[in-house]
Amino acid sequence: MIDILRENMAPVLFGGLVLFLLIGYPAAFSLAAVGLFGGLLAIELGLIAPNFLGNLTYQLYGVLSNELLLAIPFFTFMGVILEKSGLAEDLLDGFGQLFGGLRGGLSYAVIIVGAILGAITGTVAASVIAMGLISLPVMMRYGYNVRHATGVIAASGTITQLIPPSLVLIVLADQLQRSPGEMYIGATGASIVQVLLFMAWVFILSIFRPQDVPALPPEARTLRGWPLWAKIIRGTVPSLALIFIVLGTILLGLVTPTEAGAMGVVGAMLLAWFNGRLSWKVSWDGMVSTMRLTAMVVFILLGARVFTLVFQGVGGGHWIEALLTNLPGGVVGFLIFVNIFIFILAFFLDFFEIAFIVIPLLAPVAEALGIDLVWFGVMICANMQTSFMHPPFGFALFYLRGIVPREQVKTVDIYLGALPWLVLQLILVGILIAFPELVTFFLDKAPDVDLDTIQIVLPPVGGGEAAPSFTAPPPPSFGTPPAPSFEPPPGPSFN
Repeated sequence: MIDILRENMAPVLFGGLVLFLLIGYPAAFSLAAVGLFGGLLAIELGLIAPNFLGNLTYQLYGVLSNELLLAIPFFTFMGVILEKSGLAEDLLDGFGQLFGGLRGGLSYAVIIVGAILGAITGTVAASVIAMGLISLPVMMRYGYNVRHATGVIAASGTITQLIPPSLVLIVLADQLQRSPGEMYIGATGASIVQVLLFMAWVFILSIFRPQDVPALPPEARTLRGWPLWAKIIRGTVPSLALIFIVLGTILLGLVTPTEAGAMGVVGAMLLAWFNGRLSWKVSWDGMVSTMRLTAMVVFILLGARVFTLVFQGVGGGHWIEALLTNLPGGVVGFLIFVNIFIFILAFFLDFFEIAFIVIPLLAPVAEALGIDLVWFGVMICANMQTSFMHPPFGFALFYLRGIVPREQVKTVDIYLGALPWLVLQLILVGILIAFPELVTFFLDKAPDVDLDTIQIVLPPVGGGEAAPSFTAPPPPSFGTPPAPSFEPPPGPSFN
């Protein structure tokens, strides 16, 4: 029995972690408890030396000293401030009036505003709550199908997870050892395709089920001509300016994500002040929300480092690699398995837990198979969007359930309304697998070099063009004595 346990310590640890998480024990403490208990057991079994756990000091210090993770509290605080500043209300009002004459116009407005807010805030909660409070009553008032309305609001909020500067992309960049700038550039094409897929679905509904997505009546379209464009400009120009400050400076390589997040906080507070909604209560609510989210992320990451250290110490990395590299179908089989695996995990775990627990185990296998890790990370990010839309555990659905009146919207309507958008998110994953250029096209690549054509030519000695000569140069024409010769002097005569 002891020998069996010794030979299968890695799968036992992994199974124990899954069991704790399924029971519902908090992920951070599950990770740390399984890791520490597994480490002590591994020492008793002779799999690791006692001083091996001393590496925990360096692992935990590495987490707390990682400046990249400072971007998380900055972007979180920025999102909460913008939620209270009325920016989402201005955007939805302007775009709602702009598209109001079309069938599904309000849905188009929600999708576009969700993308803009996603590029500003980077947090799903802020987008879903803001759009749910503002747009759902309007959509219900003008006869939109309740399932469609709740579905498009929840789905548009989850676009935030894929559109830079998403917190998920920052975490994935850290776990995959890639720069956030590369992740942001790679995710741009995927996020555009996601928005187009959502809008295409609304267009299909407007043709086959127009009663679900009616156009606004003429009396509701109160803004026309110049006032309409003025309203849109008022709502979009500050947003676009903040997007450039936060995202553009990162992509241009001028600042790090942490520095951009700090500038974003300043910009968000200025926008809130401009709208007359910057108060001590708004600031306090932002700080409390930021503290809670940041503490959750840090504790999960600390627990994940404990578990990962012990898991790798007992050979878990080799076990995972052998398990996944031998799947039928090679790279395609690996990608199919990974996406199904993460899709299932998303029923029970949120995106932070998946990123900190699963990605460190999958990344070495992906790299060994020759998979571009930036593309791999963007594909995983697109898949992890489903963690917000999974009935009955999706956080976006929880946010909606908490803000909509129960007498008007049933829980089953929220769950059923999420299903079409969940399918659209999975379609995006398939598109990224079929067309990886959507991610890799804009990434800087080293030039392709044929190693067989490389010729190494050493420069001449002394850096000149000709081979070195040890012959004395000719004497100058103005009669100076000749330069000394480099030939050795004749040896002494012994006659």
